[in-house]
Amino acid sequence: MSSIQAPSVPKRLILAKPRGFCAGVERAIEIVEIALKIYPPPVYVFHEIVHNTHVVKDLGSRGAIFVNEILDAPDGSVLVFSAHGVSPAIREEARKKNLKLIDATCPLVTKVHMEAILFAKQGCTILLVGHDGHDEVVGTMGEAPDRIILVDTPEDVEKLRVEDPDKVAVITQTTLSLDDTKDTIAAIKKKFPKVIFPPKEDICYATTNRQIAVKEIATKADLILVIGSENSSNSKRLQEVSKDKGVQAYLIDDVTKIKPEWFEGVETVAITAGASAPEHLVQEVLTYFKKLGVSEVKEEEVISEAVKFGLPPELTKELSTLA
Repeated sequence: MSSIQAPSVPKRLILAKPRGFCAGVERAIEIVEIALKIYPPPVYVFHEIVHNTHVVKDLGSRGAIFVNEILDAPDGSVLVFSAHGVSPAIREEARKKNLKLIDATCPLVTKVHMEAILFAKQGCTILLVGHDGHDEVVGTMGEAPDRIILVDTPEDVEKLRVEDPDKVAVITQTTLSLDDTKDTIAAIKKKFPKVIFPPKEDICYATTNRQIAVKEIATKADLILVIGSENSSNSKRLQEVSKDKGVQAYLIDDVTKIKPEWFEGVETVAITAGASAPEHLVQEVLTYFKKLGVSEVKEEEVISEAVKFGLPPELTKELSTLA
């Protein structure tokens, strides 16, 4: 009589800290939540407010309607721009429809937009290091479409021909990996020795901090679970960082995506979450392992975060009239 082998159960868990929501994501979600309270529903949101299926579903159940075209928001309705930012052309299109606009663009993304505008005024060819089609990249490129060239790899840089090699500036998508951009930035510096960079790094603090935390816990784990949606750039980078450190990693939207066979021969599992993944998803994964019998759980804080962004002026003004 054959016996059924029990699934392999890890001995311990490590929770990475920082993980999950960053200040920009918290702010964007709060903006939509406040808008849903003070305006008659529905409130329209241009693109997903943040790249997480659970956040979008939750806000949708409360009256938010997510649209990919300005035309889909009725004239005179309330429209929130997502955390990823939009181009001037989109803003103008929205104004023509007499929409009440609320800007939830992450301040760090706004910083990159301002850099693009400044470099364009200086007559520079602007190289935007980023991924084609990402909402943030589309919005940034719209600030100076005739001056910005998107590059992703060193090979992209090698093919470049620019108007004036001595007047080249670089900006970066905020959610990339420092490791991913290293070779591309090196190629840019080699090809354009006089290249100009912003005074401060574009890749956001939260993206960097979560990657540093993953690198640290990867030295102690046999496998890493990254909680985040497939369209979340920073979540995918966390998975890549883990694999670059030689540790298998899986990107999961939530606890239902876990496969027990992953843990065969695994003693220590580390858990992190992308900057757009809510903490309750982490706690649900933690409960899953506790039910399996894993009792050794340790949270490791690699870097402390205390960043907070204020609400946009158009919303604070509205709130002040209600006080």
